[in-house]
Amino acid sequence: MPYQEVFDLFWKQVVKSVEEGNFAKLTMAKTIGKPNLRNIFVRPVYSEGDFKVLLKFRYRSIETEDKEDELTLDEAFVILKSHLRKSFFSVLLFTTTKDVTFKINKKGAGSITESLPTFRNV
Repeated sequence: MPYQEVFDLFWKQVVKSVEEGNFAKLTMAKTIGKPNLRNIFVRPVYSEGDFKVLLKFRYRSIETEDKEDELTLDEAFVILKSHLRKSFFSVLLFTTTKDVTFKINKKGAGSITESLPTFRNV
């Protein structure tokens, strides 16, 4: 299945984890080559009435300052999807009930795997 369709299924699990209150964090990893952008992290930010996320871009070079933005989940989705297969091959969702990994193989197919949770509390 094309990675875009599989990523949409993966993102539904992200949304569900937020709705259920067990979202811990999300990490984009496995860079393609050695780009300056090393990781993208998404962490929950709880405020009155709204759920937002802190989107952090971490860079390899010390000359480039890490960048942080507070966004809605939908805004984060657009940014993360734009980095798939251009900068990153995998996305890891950490929840208090399970860890979910989305990967893109060399042929452009996506896959989702689940494992035991890394985090116990949010």
